[in-house]
Amino acid sequence: MFELKPLSKEAVPKALEKAERYRLLNEPGEAESICQDVLRIDPENQEALITLLLAVTDELDHGVADAVARAREVLSRLRGDYERAYYAGIICERRAKGQVRQGGPGSGYAAYHTLREAMEWYEKAESLRPPGNDDARLRWNTCVRILERHPDLRPAPDEREQPLE
Repeated sequence: MFELKPLSKEAVPKALEKAERYRLLNEPGEAESICQDVLRIDPENQEALITLLLAVTDELDHGVADAVARAREVLSRLRGDYERAYYAGIICERRAKGQVRQGGPGSGYAAYHTLREAMEWYEKAESLRPPGNDDARLRWNTCVRILERHPDLRPAPDEREQPLE
């Protein structure tokens, strides 16, 4: 039907700036489209992959059902161990926030479990972080504060530790 028009390599930096602006305007679909255009000409562009991952997880707010699976596919394309651990935490944290917003039976248990998974990824990222980079600690602290603000987020009754007899 229609054929996509390729970007020039010289246009990549400005295209990525534009993608970030669309993310900030809460238009993740537009940001995702730009990142896909960049990745068509530079499939390993790490900045485009990270922006794409963030745009896809932004879509969790818009109820896009396959956003987590798509974000994990992008995650597998990131090169560094730190980046893979940190952004795995981001995926989990944003999924948990979506679970909190959606509510419903068992959502508090699901969100708790997903936040704890995010925190495990952030701990791994912290152990791999470059000097002076405390991003994983900042995200960990955010998860702790979410749990403190929402006492309904807790482990399922069968997951709680049983008292010793």
